[in-house]
This record gives sequence, structure tokens and C-alpha cells, in this order.
Amino acid sequence: MQQDDSQRVPPQRQAPPQEHLISTVEKGPFCSAACSCGWRGPARRARGRARADAAAHQEA
Repeated sequence: MQQDDSQRVPPQRQAPPQEHLISTVEKGPFCSAACSCGWRGPARRARGRARADAAAHQEA
């Protein structure tokens, strides 16, 4: 008796973990953090707060 291979599910490939590359973007008096994964932090007046948002994103 032969097995029906049409019902087999191929193994799922796992994507390698994506490295988060953070940068800050300034628009007028505001600064926000942006990540290579597509995440964007809120606009802040203080660069330090934008950097803290980025650090929190990297830890998550």
C-alpha cells in the first residue's frame, strides 16, 4: 500500500532573527526613534527620551 504524499505538510522554515538597527530621526523640534523592523517611536522634544524609547524597543 502506498502513502498519499499530497496530504503531507512541508516543514516550516524559520526566518533568522532580525537584528534591530535603531536610528533617530529629527523633524523640526521633534526627535523620534526608528528601527529597521518598521517600528517607530513617538515624537519627543528630548533626544534622550527618543533614545530611551529605542532602548525599550530593543529589550522587548
